Formats: sequence, structure tokens, C-alpha cells
Amino acid sequence: MRIEHLALWVDDLEKTRAFYAKYFGTVNGEKYHNPKKGFSSYFLKFRESGARLEIMNRIDITTAAADRSLNKGYTHLAISVGGKDIVDNLTEQLRSDGYIVESEPRTTGDGYYESAVLDPEGNPIEIVA
Repeated sequence: MRIEHLALWVDDLEKTRAFYAKYFGTVNGEKYHNPKKGFSSYFLKFRESGARLEIMNRIDITTAAADRSLNKGYTHLAISVGGKDIVDNLTEQLRSDGYIVESEPRTTGDGYYESAVLDPEGNPIEIVA
């Protein structure tokens, strides 16, 4: 068994799609749109692993908790980038591009070398070596 995909509700499909493509190398399929339900989505595929992230928008879903990391359920998405230098460099690139770095690169108590940033929608992303 394997996880087929993870899905996130987002406000801005295009901005979120572009973020994951630019910083994590995802490629997307065609945009799906269902006007009757006010629903649109993209599947974003991580090239090396084949893992997929579905980003979705529906016009009647308009609220999110102020701090998503403190809600039950989804806490973060961890993306392995291949090495400590890449974690460091990508964290600095995201910071200089105006994204919020929630935690600086470090080795965690459970042995990961990682940083944490927020995507354009405020979803926590762990960048892992």
C-alpha cells in the first residue's frame, strides 16, 4: 500500500501551483473545473518520487484556522530535498522571496535536518535533508 495523494483546500490555485513548481519542482496536470459545484483543482506531481499533492478550491470554503499547525488533523507536509546544503539554500531563497520561515535549519530531536516554511496559503512545509 502507499498514499496516493494528499489534498489541500486553498484560496489561490494559481499562486499555490506556481509556488510548488518553483521551489519543489512539481509538474501539474490540467486544471479540473466543475462550475456546478464551484470546484477547481490541480494535481501536482513531485517528479522524482511520483508523490502527488492535490490543491483544491471551492467557492463556499472561505475560512481557515489562524494557526494551522495547532489544529487536529493535518499538521505539515515534509518534503525531502536531498541534503543539508539544499535545505539551507532553499530556506534562504524562500525567505528572500518573502515567505515566512517558521523554524530555521537545524537537526531535530528525532534526527532530521530540516527547516519549516509556510506556503502561500499558510500551510506548514518542512524542508528535510
